Amino acid sequence: MNLPRRRWPLAVAVTTAAALTLAACSGDPIDAPQETPDVEGLAEAQSLVSEYPREETVFTSGAQWGPPSSWNPIPQSGEATGVRGLLYEPLFSFDPATLELEPWLAERGEWTDADTYVLTLRDGLTWQDGEVLDAEDVVFTVELGKVPDVRWNNLWTWLSSATATDATTVTFEFSDPRYQEWDNFLYTSSVLPQHIVSTWAETDYNSNANEDPIGSGAFRYSTHGQDRMVWERNDDWWGTEALGLEFPMTYVVDIVNPSNEVALGLLLQGGLDLSNNFLPGVQTLADSDKLGTYFDEAPYMLSANTAVLVPNATRAPMDDAEFRRAMAFAIDVDKIVANAYGGIVQKAHPTGLLPAYSSLYDKGVVDEHGFEYDADEAASILAAAGYEDTDGDGFVETPEGEKIELDLIVPAGWTDWMESARVIAEDLQAAGIDVTADFPDSGAVDDARSSGDFDLLINNWAGLSNTPWTYYNYLFHQPVRDLQLVGNFGRVPDAGAWALVEQLSRTASDSPEYARIMGELQEMSLTQMPMIPLWYNGLWAQYNTSTWGNWPTDGGDSTAYPSTWGGFWQMGGLRTLAALQPAG
Repeated sequence: MNLPRRRWPLAVAVTTAAALTLAACSGDPIDAPQETPDVEGLAEAQSLVSEYPREETVFTSGAQWGPPSSWNPIPQSGEATGVRGLLYEPLFSFDPATLELEPWLAERGEWTDADTYVLTLRDGLTWQDGEVLDAEDVVFTVELGKVPDVRWNNLWTWLSSATATDATTVTFEFSDPRYQEWDNFLYTSSVLPQHIVSTWAETDYNSNANEDPIGSGAFRYSTHGQDRMVWERNDDWWGTEALGLEFPMTYVVDIVNPSNEVALGLLLQGGLDLSNNFLPGVQTLADSDKLGTYFDEAPYMLSANTAVLVPNATRAPMDDAEFRRAMAFAIDVDKIVANAYGGIVQKAHPTGLLPAYSSLYDKGVVDEHGFEYDADEAASILAAAGYEDTDGDGFVETPEGEKIELDLIVPAGWTDWMESARVIAEDLQAAGIDVTADFPDSGAVDDARSSGDFDLLINNWAGLSNTPWTYYNYLFHQPVRDLQLVGNFGRVPDAGAWALVEQLSRTASDSPEYARIMGELQEMSLTQMPMIPLWYNGLWAQYNTSTWGNWPTDGGDSTAYPSTWGGFWQMGGLRTLAALQPAG
């Protein structure tokens, strides 16, 4: 790594981390006013580390911001770090390098005709209490979706039946086969133990904390506390023989995040092996022998998802696609990349599709309808659409002469997004659009996003998956509900685009129709601009190699995603753990 070779005393490391965080978020020099170091928080974290045999334990942090309180994988939110992946497992895993599904609990799956999918489980699968994991568990899990409040309830609008034909075989019959969505379900949903979950009341499927969890995975629940989630290796795991994966650590201890500052101090001292926190400036602090990132130069991090600006199309003038396009041209994302992130993220492609989908970019569509920062073009689009500064205050009014005063909200404390919001507001003001950045607490932003009570906000739920269908489902999702939870938070009423999204879900990726549909959706996203792509949020991953080596790097043997975030264990996180080697 081409990083400065420095070794930082503990207090200096923490204090400097705070200064660099401020500098990275404000564009100020390194000697900007420093936050008070959280020495007490760091001491507590160091004490936790000392409780476990260091050479047998991998310490992680970055996904758990409060004490663990739920081990229920059904809602896919709020569960302790590792519940999905270490404890409960899906039928398939997902390779983010090839965008292909790989057998996991399932040995294979195939479409035997256009409407029938036959799944075969591996022999010898067991739950951690010794019970057999079989086809009935799979059927039970899928049929939970018949309960309206279960997350995969929509599956049953296009799935007709799931039948266990023997102990390892499940046959699925579809009324409306959606090949892209089905593959996505196969690796994003955990198989649940029928003998345990069937005893729950339906009303508890999402709320049951599942405090004595029994999964099928490579790690068992060990203990938890206010500051930790502890997993212990399952030496009876079925996958040791079937997958050839062995884990050199006895424990995985995920440390509850007291702050990014503490995470950085602990990482530099070797108390953390993997930090999935956002740590701006980490590349300039790193000791090149002991701290690594995926890339050894900018952007240092893989791209995890697309951060977008969401205009509320139920409010004027955001209901005008031309106004939304003008905003896209007015924002200088390069300033955000440089100032808010210090170069550890990448500017998004105009389509918003992640780099993994670059082979699907429609160059002709992008050349005709794409955008880049161009203040003059933004002004031209506004003028052509009838937006003029009629009262001489420096800001345009609507074609009807109404003032435009908009708020852009991001959560307080999200310093990178706060600085990004300030840049966006300044750029839009320079283009003649009166926008103010505002920072309510994260709960208020969540409520505003789902209820539609906002002007502009930033969101980053467009993550990497097996199919770009998930991205367009996020952009154009219909129907618009009072509480919008899946996507289309701006509530753009585009029935034509939604019909294409559904068509994409029904189309196999090797079909001649696939590229045509993708091109049309890219054109619709660029002309309608339901959300404005900004940057690719990084897959924050910083390693200390003092105790464990062989972390995934560009050009290394592993292309796994080194992340503890929910859903990422089955995108290579488990293979990351299995590939680790004790430091020499």
